[in-house]
Amino acid sequence: MLKNRKSALAKNSVKNKGIGFHTMLISTLSIAGPVYAADDTDSTIVVTATMQENVTSPMKGIVAKSSDAGTKTATPLIKTPQAISVVTRDQMDLQGAPSVSDALNYTGGAFTNYRGSSNRNDEVVVRGFRYAPKFLDGLSYGLSGQGSATGQVDPWLLERVELVHGPASVLYGQVNPGGVINMTSKRPTAESIHKIQLSAGNNHLGEMAFDFGGKLNDDQTLFYRLNGIASTQHQFVKDYKQQRIAIAPALTWLPNIDTSFTLLTSYQNDPKAGYRNFLPYIGTVIPSQGGQYIPYDMNVSDPGYNQSKREQTSIGYQLDHSFNDIFSFTQNLRYSKLNSDYKYLVYTSNVSDTVLGRRAQHETEKSDELGVDNRLSAKFQTGDIAHTVIAGLDYKWNQSDSSLMRVGGDQYNFDWTRPVYGVPVDENEMSLTIDTRKKLNQTGLYLQDQLEWNNWNLLLSGRHDWSKVRTLDRTASSETKESDRKFTGRAGLLYAFDFGLSPYISYSTSFEPNLDYGAPGSAAFKPTTGEQYEAGIKYQPTGSNTVMSLALFDITQKNITSYNSVTGYNEQIGKVKSKGLETEIRSQITPEINVIANYTLTDAETKQSNTANQVGKAPAALPRHMASLWSSYTVQQGPLKSLMVGAGARYVGTSYGDNSESFKVPARTLYDVVTRYDLGEVSPNLKGASVQLNVNNLTDKHYVASCSGKEACFYGSGRSVIATVSYSW
Repeated sequence: MLKNRKSALAKNSVKNKGIGFHTMLISTLSIAGPVYAADDTDSTIVVTATMQENVTSPMKGIVAKSSDAGTKTATPLIKTPQAISVVTRDQMDLQGAPSVSDALNYTGGAFTNYRGSSNRNDEVVVRGFRYAPKFLDGLSYGLSGQGSATGQVDPWLLERVELVHGPASVLYGQVNPGGVINMTSKRPTAESIHKIQLSAGNNHLGEMAFDFGGKLNDDQTLFYRLNGIASTQHQFVKDYKQQRIAIAPALTWLPNIDTSFTLLTSYQNDPKAGYRNFLPYIGTVIPSQGGQYIPYDMNVSDPGYNQSKREQTSIGYQLDHSFNDIFSFTQNLRYSKLNSDYKYLVYTSNVSDTVLGRRAQHETEKSDELGVDNRLSAKFQTGDIAHTVIAGLDYKWNQSDSSLMRVGGDQYNFDWTRPVYGVPVDENEMSLTIDTRKKLNQTGLYLQDQLEWNNWNLLLSGRHDWSKVRTLDRTASSETKESDRKFTGRAGLLYAFDFGLSPYISYSTSFEPNLDYGAPGSAAFKPTTGEQYEAGIKYQPTGSNTVMSLALFDITQKNITSYNSVTGYNEQIGKVKSKGLETEIRSQITPEINVIANYTLTDAETKQSNTANQVGKAPAALPRHMASLWSSYTVQQGPLKSLMVGAGARYVGTSYGDNSESFKVPARTLYDVVTRYDLGEVSPNLKGASVQLNVNNLTDKHYVASCSGKEACFYGSGRSVIATVSYSW
């Protein structure tokens, strides 16, 4: 009789639509645990929850095993025929990641911080292509497009950061073939969260953050999340600061047992958004004729003409509704606004070995974006084949107003061996070089079926996009229109062995309307297209907390654009092919030991170009080899219980400094360390309090992060020391 009652409980949890969906909704807001059911006797049955990891909820550890970024359905990584890397909240906290780009430092295939301390937009190069477009909660965030990846989201506001390797246009529309960065916002939880955190460090770092969440009523129909951060810090470059205030309120409402509505909002103000400039290869990669190098903290702009500010606002929601056991509907919508204003003296070219030519420029950008994604999901079986089908319609509207005023002249020349600041800049002397308004309208219709038969998993996806880009060039008094339509697709086949090994193959394509602009009066850029062949193996040993992957890829992209630092404009240069290998391991080997390791080989080559000497050469700033290793150890018992120590090494190999392979940027290896201790082990009165110390670039190595030309080199970031005290209750 006891066995029958247990069986009936299990069946009811599946067949009763209302109870099942309501349980699922609550489970997405809290960490699942054992479920207890009592019968008429004194006996108690323990039914252990075996629910799949929720891809938006808080999770413990650094090893995620599921993602919805690659399929728009929560799918185990070992059943997804595409390489996907997941950086959890715990990993970001452990490594003290100050930006989304830094959060990906230990991720295979990603070349992060290629601009070093000059990266204020989280520009990440993936599989040889720049820049990986950013998505927040599945919708485009910030103006995306070749050469444009504006804005930042503070990682404190995020639950996880995922990198989908390779083309993902079939689900997201406007993306390049290198990959997609999908950021997941912290969301309301049923479990109470109360956390405050204070940090201090070198370069006058001061930071305060908080994170609160939980239920708002006893009926468990209203839940909230409120997290925010305020920080200030000097940069490695003299006279520059980063200051930020960000807050993200969220609310979840469960009006009935079939429906969930989550409101997601955020506001971020960077009155000091940081440094962005260029350096010559003479004085950075090679010494000047006098054997000198440009000082590592040299400001080649001017403190008297220095403005760098940015403001970002967004509001949106996700609506989920279950019709029955088979059909459900999701609508995801967000409106976002980004305003930025930058004034500085930018390096242009060398007058001599030590004298830099500069021009004063004033850049402004106002970008408004609306995105909505509607999808109908169905889970059913035809014979022995299980189907997970999604049919979707999404729409994206973007309007971006950009202006660039600049003026040059010998009066702005700068001798870095004898720096003189305080050069007057009269904006009345500036000419309006760029004054454009771009409007993008993009509609996509997509269909996907995930078929599972025995151990076989087949993924078939197709999408058709209609896009229109209108460009108003006020400087040339002209208006152009570019209308495109394109079908993109993906097919992947995977076999999941019972012992955890999953070999796979896949083919996918990409389509990207180009929002970049060239010289005034030039024709609108053609959209870029790409295709990828990928084969790989994933391994998740049964019963372990380990995920391993190996992927081989071959990508071709056409109609790419590149920034010409001499002319100061973008230009389309032709076709690039990138092929290579990625390996990645994330493992909690034992309760004490965590390990993250990866290696990337990227072999990229320009196949077509309007510059003859670039054909057959590797594109600039792409390291052929990259590797990293991170490990941490936590004492589980004894007088040092809870003490954690960790260390990591990041290797970036040599890269060519320009598109014609005329010089190389040296390789480097950087080291990071961390230690943390829970103060509750010292005294029960301190339960919930912890201290942590992170040191990145431990040896304070000075290096050139990359060069995109002889006039476009970037120093890397120096040593960062951050001490953190946090308290949770």
